Amino acid sequence: MRVRRGQGELKASVLAALGQAPGPATAGWVRQHVDPALAYTTVATTLTRLESASAVVRCRLGAAVVWSAVTDGAGLAAWRMRRVLEGESDRRAVLRSFVARLSPDEERWLRTRFTTGEAARPGAGLPVPHRG
Repeated sequence: MRVRRGQGELKASVLAALGQAPGPATAGWVRQHVDPALAYTTVATTLTRLESASAVVRCRLGAAVVWSAVTDGAGLAAWRMRRVLEGESDRRAVLRSFVARLSPDEERWLRTRFTTGEAARPGAGLPVPHRG
């Protein structure tokens, strides 16, 4: 008996696999790296849905169709966070709760980015949490 995945779990797994791929990957490659027990059509459908959401792109490489993630790991995480946020009725409450759980350094970093207008600019990374 197969265990049913949570909503969005397969998409997240497919995106993560593409993010780790050495280059554009076929649906078969993705299937092998996500769960070889999945039906090929399940993976192909998931990739097509991710393409509709502008999270992946596809192109032909000879006779094969290959897929690539649109962004890097941080962008994929942001995409997943956005998808979760879109499913909530009170987005402000979710964001307040998220910020309340940040470390003081992360919250300070985030506040600085918004007050200086750098929030939308990539490049400056979050502070690395101290693990002591």
